[in-house]
Amino acid sequence: MGLADFGRIDEVIHGRMRLGIMVYLADVDAADFTELKTVLEATQGNLSVHLKKLEEAGYVAITKSFVNNKPLTRIVLTDEGRTAFAAYLEALGGLIGGKG
Repeated sequence: MGLADFGRIDEVIHGRMRLGIMVYLADVDAADFTELKTVLEATQGNLSVHLKKLEEAGYVAITKSFVNNKPLTRIVLTDEGRTAFAAYLEALGGLIGGKG
């Protein structure tokens, strides 16, 4: 373990905003865009860019709809995203505690 885990750190997840998105989504079934924006204290543009990167990696699924004539964007962690996040946490744990 130890530094061998360094190469296993997923660059897509590792950015501060993307990591925040993954942590939040791992704890909830789904989140809407406004909820994520508020919780992460992100601008609309910044959040959009990071969600797109996670979506392109297959880690989140984004659905857009209308509720009471207002747009609603919902984000969920995919199975692939959960697996990647678990691997990320394992690699990070190996870096932090990993002398064994």
